[in-house]
Amino acid sequence: MVTPAPAPALPGISPGLQARLDLGLAAVEDLLTARVDHDDPFIAEANAHLLRAGGKRFRPLLTLLAAELGSGINDDVVAAAAGVELTHLASLYHDDVMDDALTRRGAPSANAKYDNSTAILVGDLLFGTASDIIADLGPEAVKIQSQTFIRLCSGQIRDDRACPPGQDPNAYYLGVLADKTGVLIATAARYGALLSGCSRETIATLIEYGERIGVAFQLADDLIDISSEMDVLGKAPGTDIREGKRTLPIIHALASQDPADARLQHLLRLSEPSEDQVAEALALLRPHPAMDRARAETEAVAAGAKDILAALPQGEVTAALAHLADRVVRRDG
Repeated sequence: MVTPAPAPALPGISPGLQARLDLGLAAVEDLLTARVDHDDPFIAEANAHLLRAGGKRFRPLLTLLAAELGSGINDDVVAAAAGVELTHLASLYHDDVMDDALTRRGAPSANAKYDNSTAILVGDLLFGTASDIIADLGPEAVKIQSQTFIRLCSGQIRDDRACPPGQDPNAYYLGVLADKTGVLIATAARYGALLSGCSRETIATLIEYGERIGVAFQLADDLIDISSEMDVLGKAPGTDIREGKRTLPIIHALASQDPADARLQHLLRLSEPSEDQVAEALALLRPHPAMDRARAETEAVAAGAKDILAALPQGEVTAALAHLADRVVRRDG
C-alpha cells in the first residue's frame, strides 16, 4: 500500500493541529487499507488498485479539519473520513468506465487494467464497503450517506446529458456540479462536524461551505483538463472535449459571437472528434478569453465559500478552511 503522506502544511495552524491531522490521516489510511483487503487475492488487488495509485485525500482531510471545530478527531470521525474516501474512490471506478479512460492518477485505469465489468463491480463493492463503515456510525450518518449517494448519482446522470432546451447552460452546469462533486465534499465536512459534537448551526455552515468548495474543485478540474499536459494531469487532457461535455470554458467559447471562433466552435460541437481534432481544439481553447472568464467564475465560487466561514468562530481551523478554498482553485493537477 501507499505510505500516507502527512497532511499538507496549512498556513497559520499550530504544530499541535498539524500533528493531529497527520495522525488522523494515517489512521484513515490504515482503515482504508484494511477495508479494501479481501480473502480473494484478485478482488483484493482490484479493490486496492486506485488506492495504491495515491491521491490527495482531500475529503478525509476536510472531515478531520471540520472535527477540530468540535471536540476533535475521534474514531468515528476517522471512520467517516474513510467512508467518504471509499465512496469517492468507488465513483472513480465508474467514471473511468463512463469516460472510457485509459489512465487515472498516472496509472492504468481499472477498466483498462481489467475490463469494464470488473471496474463497475469493484466500484459497487467499494460503495458497499463505504456504506458498511457508515452503518456503524448511527442512523443519521446512514441517512446522510444515502442522500449523498442519490445526489451523486443524479449529478452523474445529468452530467451525461445535454442541458435541456430553454435552460441557462451555466446555471444547469453549476447545478450538476453541486450534485456530482459538491455533495460528497459537503458530506465530508458534515460528518466531521456532526461526529465531533458541533452545533446544528456550525454543521449547516460547513455543509454550505463544503458544497461550494466542491463546485469550485470540479470547476478547477475542468480548467485543468484543458490547460494541463499529460505528465501533470496523470490522464489525457481534453477528456471533456472528447465526450462532448459542456464545461464552463466550453460553454463560454460556444457562446462567442466572434467569427474568428468558428473553427473552435465547430471542433467543440463534433460528437466523436479524432485525437488530432481534440489537440487542435485544445490549442485554440487554451489561450481563449473563455478560459479567463471560467477562471474568474471558479475563483468567485471559492471566494463565496470563504465568505460563509465568517459565521464560525475565527481561529486556526477556520483559517485553514479558508486556505483550502484557495488551494482547490490554485492547483495544476
